[in-house]
Amino acid sequence: MRAHRADQNPIVTPAMVPPSRPDLEVVGVFNPAVTRHEGHVVLLLRVAEAARGVPPGELTAPVYDPDTGRLQIKRWRRDANGVDASDPRTITVDGSTWLTSISHLRLARSTDGVRFEVEPVPALLPATPYESFGVEDPRITLLDGRYWINYSAVSPYGIATALASTTDFVTFERHGIIFPPNNRDVTIFPERLDGRYVALHRPMPEGIGQPAMWLASSSDLTGWGEHRLVASARVARWDDAKIGGGAVPIRVETADRDGWLAVYHGVTRSPLTYSLGALLLDADDPARVIARSRDPILAPEAPYEREGFFGGVVFTCGLLADGDLVRIYYGAADGVTAVADLSLDEILAGLYPP
Repeated sequence: MRAHRADQNPIVTPAMVPPSRPDLEVVGVFNPAVTRHEGHVVLLLRVAEAARGVPPGELTAPVYDPDTGRLQIKRWRRDANGVDASDPRTITVDGSTWLTSISHLRLARSTDGVRFEVEPVPALLPATPYESFGVEDPRITLLDGRYWINYSAVSPYGIATALASTTDFVTFERHGIIFPPNNRDVTIFPERLDGRYVALHRPMPEGIGQPAMWLASSSDLTGWGEHRLVASARVARWDDAKIGGGAVPIRVETADRDGWLAVYHGVTRSPLTYSLGALLLDADDPARVIARSRDPILAPEAPYEREGFFGGVVFTCGLLADGDLVRIYYGAADGVTAVADLSLDEILAGLYPP
């Protein structure tokens, strides 16, 4: 699979994003949703911020306090008993887990889809008890003239999926939790099927089972049911550890292919690597997989994908399609945003019956 990475990659970096307040610094800007609006390509970026100026022997976790409506910084000694900071993303203290950064969503606009101007203030900040650890990894689906934004709502209660909407990307309406913990990687289809909304989602079982992609439907976008398994990880393949939804699916109609193309992420167990692949789902019954990538369509190969805050990661929440051009926007190494152009024909040619 040939992927043309933009010469300007990474196209959005932490240095391009002003922090939301002076005592924070932007440590990552990645996993953007994407859409078109009023002649612009619009990104809704996940912006991760950490406490600024932390001494070497100290650990910190920014947390939104729903009782006060303010952000507070929790602090621990790195060498204290019961403290584990082996994963740069988390701090575990006496069995409780905290995040080393807190994310909000920030808009960026472009006329060419490569050079973006990032807005100076957040679009969506943590605002509820279910978002006290941050809001992450948005997807945007345009339905009936309204942009529906689902995102991960992270808190001590787990990782849920919440929904917001807008018509102008100026004001946003929140619609609450639509999938309870632990569930993420939701992608809402851009058309109704048999009068119902449809979405892929990824429950995260513990003990029995493994993370896999499921399908659900809804009459109103808030209450979801009719859950069915779509696809799971594959033993001894590039997606052998877990898989999850990526970009909002697009409808594909060619001479020999008709269905929904869903670009998803798959995780290789050893070495731990996040890559992208594709599923072709039945046009009328998207719980049925027609074909699937034998190999990744995009894997971490560039330096900014292999090295960074959490290296070996390419992760998408959105793409734009125009004819044979599939432009994928993605987070690289959990730190920066990049873009790559792929051929729809080549993606389809690399799909095989599951």
